[in-house]
Amino acid sequence: FSKVNSDVIMGLGDTSSDMQVNGDQLWVVVNGSNKVEVLSKETCKRIKKIDIPNCRYVTFNNNHAYVSSYVGPMGADNIQLGTVFKIDVNTLEKVDSLVVSYQPEEMAVVDDVLYVACSGGYRYPIYDRVVSTINLKDFKRGNDIDVELNLHRVRKDSHDNLWITSRGNYEDVSPALFCYNKDKSGNMTLTKKIDIAVSDMCIVGDSLYYFGVEWSNETMSNNVSYGIINTKTLEKVETTIFSNDAFKQVEVPYGIIVSPDSRDIFITDAKNYVSSGKLYHFDANGTLKNSVWTSDIPSKMIFN
Repeated sequence: FSKVNSDVIMGLGDTSSDMQVNGDQLWVVVNGSNKVEVLSKETCKRIKKIDIPNCRYVTFNNNHAYVSSYVGPMGADNIQLGTVFKIDVNTLEKVDSLVVSYQPEEMAVVDDVLYVACSGGYRYPIYDRVVSTINLKDFKRGNDIDVELNLHRVRKDSHDNLWITSRGNYEDVSPALFCYNKDKSGNMTLTKKIDIAVSDMCIVGDSLYYFGVEWSNETMSNNVSYGIINTKTLEKVETTIFSNDAFKQVEVPYGIIVSPDSRDIFITDAKNYVSSGKLYHFDANGTLKNSVWTSDIPSKMIFN
């Protein structure tokens, strides 16, 4: 970015939290710098900078981008509610915004409804526990879906299932993964709860690859786990892929992506969060192919 945008002061900015491709554009959400950078997918040349305070994640539907933000009006206990900003992908102008619940994170679209996972992280230890919904036809709030404490990820699979992660409260409420689908009345309904920690996931075909970094306030340490879930049967897959000792080299997994062609697995490692991280490349059987050092806290990855 700095090489092809030498006129941009301070480079890409502070703390990128998300990155997505839309057509020939690469959208980078830069949380600490309160902006979204829209770049050329091929060159990373800046097309436009869009100012959005405390922005978190981006998703797309038809001709609009939707960006979650922690900035909104004050709610209970003098804590800010969140906002979803609507951006025209052709003009790259903000055209609307809507207040949602506390500290909105990832979003996904099913049938013209935007589902927004809300963590309520600023309200610790009283986390939020809902998915806010927005009807994209009129951009108005629908009913919240009560799930569990401290929500983070939400992804849609090819069966229109919504996979939602809860981080729990790090004490007496454990993390879990929830699967929701529409019932005959059109309401999103819980179809499966799986008692696992999921910090990040990647859905390829009918396979949901995940890793979990579960922090315990009791032991003051992390427990790291990996696995695959069949999104058609909603069951965990028995696999030896992650039994390779090479996975133990990954100290703090922070991002995962799986090639839709080769099923090779790429995992980023945040290490100690203050010095260089690492990117690991495993083949589809879990054999380490190579690794490379990165800058601090490598996270989101995209295939071009």
